[in-house]
Amino acid sequence: MTKTDFSQLDSQISSYRQQFPALKNKTYFNYGGQGPMPQASLNIIVEAQNQIQQQGPFGMIVNEWIKKEIAATKEVIASEIGIQTNTLTLTENVTAGCNIAMWGIEWHTGDHILLSDCEHPGIIAMAQEICHRFNVEMTTCPLMETLNGGDPVAVISQNLRPRTRLLVLSHILWNTGQVLPLDEIVQLCHSQQEQVKVLVDAAQSVGMLPLNLTTSEVDFYAFTGHKWLCGPGGVGGLYVRTESRDNLRPTFVGWRSITTDSHAQPTGWQSDGERYEVATSHYPLYTGLREAIAIHQQWGKPEERYQQICSKSEYLWSKLANLSNIECLCSSPPESGLISFQVKTGKSGASNQLVTYLESKGFLLRTILDPDCVRACVHYFTLKSEIDELVVEIQNFLNS
Repeated sequence: MTKTDFSQLDSQISSYRQQFPALKNKTYFNYGGQGPMPQASLNIIVEAQNQIQQQGPFGMIVNEWIKKEIAATKEVIASEIGIQTNTLTLTENVTAGCNIAMWGIEWHTGDHILLSDCEHPGIIAMAQEICHRFNVEMTTCPLMETLNGGDPVAVISQNLRPRTRLLVLSHILWNTGQVLPLDEIVQLCHSQQEQVKVLVDAAQSVGMLPLNLTTSEVDFYAFTGHKWLCGPGGVGGLYVRTESRDNLRPTFVGWRSITTDSHAQPTGWQSDGERYEVATSHYPLYTGLREAIAIHQQWGKPEERYQQICSKSEYLWSKLANLSNIECLCSSPPESGLISFQVKTGKSGASNQLVTYLESKGFLLRTILDPDCVRACVHYFTLKSEIDELVVEIQNFLNS
């Protein structure tokens, strides 16, 4: 994208950004950690909570309102990620969704779980505890080394075993920003003699990538609304493919997950994604997430938003690549909004020192421990001027 294109786009985005209070007093590059909420989401959450308190908060009117809010939220999310509403479970976050999927499998001694070597510590800990309780084996496959060359599908294929029951990996690797070829990976796993299920940690992909999960045939896809969708913390979801539902037992059980008879006694599980939901949630947050998604949709389609993310990500990557003592992990323009880079000053703790320095100047980034690097995140509404100012401050740090 040319400078002229950026200038024209930024003039349009500047007014759009006024909807996000958190962008007014800082320069934000932490969308992969938590996105800033639009003011409309904040307002509607308060309005919903007020309505609940005025009407009840527990009564027939409020209960009907809650049912409608749940249904409306599922419709919006399903449309955004390309699924049917009956395959969607509302959760609190990615971690809750991954727990549902990983613990819901009926594990047997000698079964095998395969993880990539770029998974979040929470996922690794889940797999370790499953191994401990059920005498299951866990190994990792080296996907980090495929960032700048190599075939992730081939690497996964080489690490599958006859007893592999589940592959767990991220659609976008949270530490390097690499986008994995999900459709090909799913096809590989499902083609094994004993079909391997695929669970995706979608923390970085929902809200960034244009998605059609139904056509991907992925088994489980756990995501959150508080990162790239810029919704409130505490609302996420789990997609469970229809063909995989019958073999996934509920991990958490509550009144939302069960059916009952006329005496309110449990008779079975809900027939759709609700079987993995538990009990009372903070329903006003659902309204906040819907509002955030609506604001994104006002700006453009998922494909258009992703194109802008990649364009601005490439711009930042090219600027960083020209700095001495800075080395981007990707040797070519990234395919996501995550740009990870290393500080090559020879000083111990340089990554932490840079992030601390930048925050003192009003620029919010974060460090990653493995590999040791700094991660910057750009959204479609990140300004070119913000990128330019960030690079100047990094250069100032390097010169200090």
